[in-house]
Amino acid sequence: MKGTPAAPGDRFATLTFQRRVKAPAATLWQAWLSPAARAVWSAPSPEVSVDIIEADPRTGGRELSVCKVAGQPDIHVETGWMHLQAPHHSVNYERVSSGGAAQSVALVTAEIAGDGDDSRIDLTVQLSSIARDMAADYRQGFAAGLANLGGVAERTMVLQRVIKAPLPVIWGAWMNPDALPEWWGPDGFTCRTGRIDLRPGGEWVFDMIAPDGTVFPNHHKYGRIVEGQGFDYTLHWGENGPKHADAWAGFEDIGGATRVTLGMVFATQDEFDTARGFGAEELGLQTLGKLAAHIGEK
Repeated sequence: MKGTPAAPGDRFATLTFQRRVKAPAATLWQAWLSPAARAVWSAPSPEVSVDIIEADPRTGGRELSVCKVAGQPDIHVETGWMHLQAPHHSVNYERVSSGGAAQSVALVTAEIAGDGDDSRIDLTVQLSSIARDMAADYRQGFAAGLANLGGVAERTMVLQRVIKAPLPVIWGAWMNPDALPEWWGPDGFTCRTGRIDLRPGGEWVFDMIAPDGTVFPNHHKYGRIVEGQGFDYTLHWGENGPKHADAWAGFEDIGGATRVTLGMVFATQDEFDTARGFGAEELGLQTLGKLAAHIGEK
């Protein structure tokens, strides 16, 4: 991204974007903010790959990512979350650099509103170009990213439950390789573990066994894990099988209780529709209920 430095009159631009989505506002918020979902939708085109190196989606946290295009220098993006008001409002800065040289800085404000299963995201991007006039690049990149975000949100499932137990207790039950198989799964299901390694880059290979004896092979591959805050993982149909979903779990202390959030971006819209059709939301809530029972929720 080399070029003549932007002339004073070309440095600043205010860009606006809007996208309507067939998903609840709370789901759109999760897709907008959660690193596992952002990794799916943030690349503006198939030629671009995005690796999220660091992510802390909280007010004061930041995200570091690298955009790669064959034959071109890597583009580094630093995102700082300045204000988050779930599920409706976020403000962040975005600093873009390449080859060690700053390219642009922008202030991004997102407003999310919705009614039932319909929602809308409005973005305002206040751009300061440094290396060259980048307004056209931003228009193209954000328009493509929001189109991707809409598709991701429409195949995202989000489950939440407040469990009356301290966050460290919940975290311990989830990240203990002996405890996790004891409670994981809907009512009546049991787990048979092949191997389990709960760390970044680790995995859990196991069978889910239904009450009627039907066996469902599973493979979870773990990515980002932040102690006491959350983790990302992918779900596969059997060991190293096709990817079923990109998923995450988040934990929030709310006065001694813990709000647990489970999110899943299904690999395809058909898989989302099938999962919703057989009651995956209720089955997921049963799983969180078994966690609450496991830790002895009062």
